[in-house]
Amino acid sequence: MNDIAVQAVDVSKYYETGNGRVVALDRINLSIMRGEYVSITGPSGSGKSTLLNCLSGLERVSEGHVYVNGTDIATMNDREISIFRSKNMGFIFQNYALIPVFTALENVELPALVSGVTAQEANKRALEALELVGLLHRANFRPSQLSGGEQQRVAVARAIVNRPSVIWADEPTGNLDTETGASILRLFDSLNRERGSTLVVVTHDERVARSARRRISLLDGRITGDGK
Repeated sequence: MNDIAVQAVDVSKYYETGNGRVVALDRINLSIMRGEYVSITGPSGSGKSTLLNCLSGLERVSEGHVYVNGTDIATMNDREISIFRSKNMGFIFQNYALIPVFTALENVELPALVSGVTAQEANKRALEALELVGLLHRANFRPSQLSGGEQQRVAVARAIVNRPSVIWADEPTGNLDTETGASILRLFDSLNRERGSTLVVVTHDERVARSARRRISLLDGRITGDGK
């Protein structure tokens, strides 16, 4: 079995502007193994969020190929990528991205329903995910009734509800205080060690970067470091 979860082969991303081409990613080659916990770091404008977006299919690459579980997502159309993401990936964002009128339970159920499972199965999975992140008792609360840390835990539950092979997180502690951010990092560590989840986290926070087992550094759209 192929142990590579995510692979980038000669990936470039550029934007055409009135002043010429802006290169965001420049011939990136990268492999992330199943069960790895990886941080992607770099100064503002280094290309780290663009790299996450291209690896996950949220943005199209300009050149090169991206393989997730051996499937080249760079060749998929928008509908195919959307379906593939819903079944194989989970996402955690800095601003939580929860639907305000939905309860925590409904927010977590949504990706499962989108992926095509029954309402009963989606409910079962969502309750299990909320229990795993310690928020089963808040299942019927809406985001406005939850603290920032609780909202991010709901976002984590939503990310894992489909049991994805890869979880992507973009500045997941950016809106949290130090103590709450630390609790999210402990949750990430548990997901990685106990469930074997592959985690890829974009961050400018040194604490978050250190929590990962592998650190990839970017500068000007190129990988400048890869190690612990």
